[in-house]
Amino acid sequence: MNQGLPQDPMMRQLVQMARSKMLSRRAALLGLGGTATALTLASCSSGTESALTPAEDLSDSEKVLVWHNWPLYMDGEDDGSYPTLNRFTEQSGIKVEYMMEIDDNDTWYAKVKDQLALGTDPGFDVACPTNWLADRMIGLGYLQTMDNANMPNKVANLAPAYLGNANDPERTLSVPYQGIIGGIVYNKAMYKEATGKDAPTSIADVWAPELKGRVGLISEMRDSVGLTLLSQGVDITDPNSLTEDAFNAAVEFIAAQVSSGQIFNIKGNSYGEDLVNGNIIVALAWSGDTTILNFEVEEDRFGFVIPDTGSTISADTFVVPMGSAHKKNAEALINYYYDPVNAAELAAYVNYVTPVVGAKEEMMKLDPELAENPLIFPSEEFLANVHTFRALTGQEEQRFATAWQNVLLGA
Repeated sequence: MNQGLPQDPMMRQLVQMARSKMLSRRAALLGLGGTATALTLASCSSGTESALTPAEDLSDSEKVLVWHNWPLYMDGEDDGSYPTLNRFTEQSGIKVEYMMEIDDNDTWYAKVKDQLALGTDPGFDVACPTNWLADRMIGLGYLQTMDNANMPNKVANLAPAYLGNANDPERTLSVPYQGIIGGIVYNKAMYKEATGKDAPTSIADVWAPELKGRVGLISEMRDSVGLTLLSQGVDITDPNSLTEDAFNAAVEFIAAQVSSGQIFNIKGNSYGEDLVNGNIIVALAWSGDTTILNFEVEEDRFGFVIPDTGSTISADTFVVPMGSAHKKNAEALINYYYDPVNAAELAAYVNYVTPVVGAKEEMMKLDPELAENPLIFPSEEFLANVHTFRALTGQEEQRFATAWQNVLLGA
């Protein structure tokens, strides 16, 4: 093993790419998640005898597209417009109905899974679930295969680290959108007033008695439980370390924090509302949201830190369901956001990791300071301290999800 490189093979590749300046911060995170979270889905199979058939593509005659995405995940203006999306419509003639429907993966999937299983229109043409859920949808046969001929920018500019996903090696079923870093988001002034410290440095700081009732957790299991496991010395990339016993111990610890009143609530991406209105002071959450929350309140109110025991990383990916009649329109959208100019403009707003090679060079033209932000374009040092929640078997997925759901019901 080369000195200074992590043991995880995918992380080793990402570090090497970061050293050679091939890879933007978002790309690093996305690629990791894509390969590491391939699920064993035997116990989750649909049980159908025949494969679903893609809907007839009406894109040539219907220039429309419905996009399901997360809150705080698109460049937006005060008037509710989205500059990059508006420009896409101007250039392509495709009208996009942009819907912030994914507050967390599980609740969104529960709404659409029946239509996905039938292969009928689920109410969207393209969506951006997290890679582990995209992998599940791939295994169940719910997704259309996209045509690289309609996405030349994706072919040219997708960072190589994202290729080789066990369920989707060429990334024609799930195309990376953004990468996600889990850590601690906090209100700077309120945290200092409550604790006397400038900023938290560890997960243990979140459980300080001074913060009782003022702590929020994101409902995404792999981030909130993953960060807790890391703080307990568990290697979340290793099945021999992240055992079911270790997982249950972390879940029980979080449940105890709920019962004691330390945790105010556990919710999806809407946790940001509790930060803005002051209900909570700290949250286990996602890095990019910090920038957008500060933009919304028009001041540098919130900060983000990587805990000393490390952070979680994953990725959200474009997927097109079998029931969509506008696959070609979706491919045009993906191709548009894989232009480094557009990718950089989006990254400048959302501050997550872009999978687009060339985005950093374009960011230098837009905002040189952001181009050097390690939370947008990760350094070797940063990559050494981020970890992907290991792949789960289908049975593990069910048991882990049930245990976590019991915590959510009590929160």
